[in-house]
Amino acid sequence: MRRTKAEAKETRQQILLAAERVFYEKGVAHASMEDVARAAGVTRGAIYWHFANRADLVLELYNSLPLPQEDLIARELEAENADVLGVLERVGKEWIELLAEDEHRQRILSILLRCDTTGEFARISERQNDIDDEHMQALEAAFAKACNQGKLCACWTPRSAASMLRWVIKGLCSEWLLFGRRFDLASEGKEALRRLFRSFATQ
Repeated sequence: MRRTKAEAKETRQQILLAAERVFYEKGVAHASMEDVARAAGVTRGAIYWHFANRADLVLELYNSLPLPQEDLIARELEAENADVLGVLERVGKEWIELLAEDEHRQRILSILLRCDTTGEFARISERQNDIDDEHMQALEAAFAKACNQGKLCACWTPRSAASMLRWVIKGLCSEWLLFGRRFDLASEGKEALRRLFRSFATQ
């Protein structure tokens, strides 16, 4: 039984690696479960035993991305005298640098950006929206703390600052992934965040 579970796990991973390659090269809309099965070297029955449809595969690829250590970041921000803006700027820069270096992350996020969000894929959009809402709430709370500390410039509200930070990071990453990587994401992205956080801070 132990060997059977190990083999099933190995087959599942084999399918996911094939799905990542096929979806990245062809796009989810133009790839079939049979394409993935063929690339993985398994039968259609094997792939449907593990995954009900393409949306299941895309969601599992999404779930495979290591998330930032959000608990550690939250504890750092909760400290009484936390440098909130400094922490947020550092984490944003680390995220951009990670994406610039990690090809696996680049492929999966490219798949998500190009994926349809209707029909069987609506669950993917719902999952992304839930995560975005959680991040927005956490960012707004952090900027509210900076505001209470007298560190947030009066031209920003916690809500507007949180929204702008999300838009800048998502816009930078989306443009870089979708339109030919025509700029240096790591250096130019970090410089953009440096300038943005200068506008957040009280002078």
